[in-house]
Amino acid sequence: MHSEMVYIDEHIMDFDLDAALQQISEQRREQALRFKFERGQRTCVLAYLLLRKALRQEYGIHENPIFEYNVHGKPSIIGHPDIHFNLSHCREAVACAVSPHPIGIDVESVSRYNDSVALYTMNDRELQQIAAAPRPDVAFIRLWTMKEARLKLTGEGITDDLKSALADSARYRFTTIEQLERNYIYTVCEE
Repeated sequence: MHSEMVYIDEHIMDFDLDAALQQISEQRREQALRFKFERGQRTCVLAYLLLRKALRQEYGIHENPIFEYNVHGKPSIIGHPDIHFNLSHCREAVACAVSPHPIGIDVESVSRYNDSVALYTMNDRELQQIAAAPRPDVAFIRLWTMKEARLKLTGEGITDDLKSALADSARYRFTTIEQLERNYIYTVCEE
């Protein structure tokens, strides 16, 4: 197996939600049904289905994974402490990364660039990179996915100080894939 495996699915609206809800764990079904809107339910279920596919293909595990959560809410699979995973979704796609090492993934839609959000979340060096880019919207989302993937890897989640989220980035390996024809970018971060 490679260091990490990434699974992406863009078919959020193209599966039978009711049937899928019956195939997943009760724990995940309850979580999915807490979403008020169908799209949230679908992304929650589809992310879990991607994880099941990854576990089957990469590790030969066929049962539904059951999660436990650390103090920051980062999930792990009960009975499989050696398998690390992370899930993410946006309007266009759902992403799952699995690895024998701690891992984080973030997928985000490319949207209109917003100066005030960038000023709040990016440091001076990052703002210069965005300003120099041919597409500031793409540069911003790329950096945002790097920050969020790194924070998800460590289990910190979104913090109040996003400007310094990549300060120790030399410790990590980042893989950024731009799916601009599909309007999203995803980044994987691994130790």
